[in-house]
Amino acid sequence: MAVSADGDAWFLINVSPDLRGQIEAFPALHARPDMGRNSPIEGVFLTNADLDHTYGLPLLRESPALAIHAPAAVRESLQASGIDGLLSAFCRTTWHEPPREFAPLMTGDGRASGLRYRFIPLPGGPPRFLKKSAYAEGHSGAYVIADLHSGARLLAAPDVAAITPELAQALAEADIVLFDGTFWTSDEMLYSRPDARSAEEMGHLPIRSGSLEALRASPARYKAYLHINNTNPMLSLAGPERTEVETAGIIVGYDGLEFTL
Repeated sequence: MAVSADGDAWFLINVSPDLRGQIEAFPALHARPDMGRNSPIEGVFLTNADLDHTYGLPLLRESPALAIHAPAAVRESLQASGIDGLLSAFCRTTWHEPPREFAPLMTGDGRASGLRYRFIPLPGGPPRFLKKSAYAEGHSGAYVIADLHSGARLLAAPDVAAITPELAQALAEADIVLFDGTFWTSDEMLYSRPDARSAEEMGHLPIRSGSLEALRASPARYKAYLHINNTNPMLSLAGPERTEVETAGIIVGYDGLEFTL
């Protein structure tokens, strides 16, 4: 995911290992695809430290400077994984504790980006590779990003274990909602692996019994599911799950999907 107010300075929300492929599918970034010295990517927002959200960070190591917005608990995990040390060996990284209340988002050279942002903490523990953490919370969350000129708000919540009151309020105020669509049902993974954990045990609220009605009720102009596991039946274009989601006014996310407000 990437956001920008002016099309010049871009900020990524999580950085998956397939970052290059995502950039190739996104025209605004593909025009300058090197991800290094000439990249328009100014910074990164991390919603947690899961590998599928952070393993693309080394691809940004040639940036002259990289601002990383993440809670201290997430940085602890990235220090344990070695990603933090790898990045700092190649480029100047600055870590920013995301604010709970709206604050201006600045570019690397101190210019105003035209955006404000805040962090919504959500239930969740550290990634499985971190056996012990110094932090009881702050391992997972969502971001609200607001355009100072239009007033439009984006809610990015790709890992949601539960809809807290603060997240519910953000759903009611957002113009664009990008939401956790990992699993359709709680027991979805059991069909492919008998010893698999449930969706809730992996920190994901199922769509059918959890998030579908919440997103249906949201007044947001655009609503989309993302972070979709390959076992999710709504990926089938002809399936009833896809029909149910689209009837609720929700888009099933895909690479290259763009919104402008």
